[in-house]
Amino acid sequence: MNFLDQIPWNLAIIAALTLGLAPFFPEPHIWEKLKMLIAGELAKPIDIFDLVLHAAPWLLLLLKVLREIVLK
Repeated sequence: MNFLDQIPWNLAIIAALTLGLAPFFPEPHIWEKLKMLIAGELAKPIDIFDLVLHAAPWLLLLLKVLREIVLK
């Protein structure tokens, strides 16, 4: 988990807010894909890849936060 410690906080936050939410209009892509997942409409490989791509920065930020909590 040393790689999480090497990633600066500002980079993790900026990645989550930009790549994690892009494109911003008409709604964030991650939100659209999560709605598709809940509705059971997430079947195309490109949509699954898109969900993983937009969720990765949020997952990284979550893991970094959890690591910080565990270390303290």
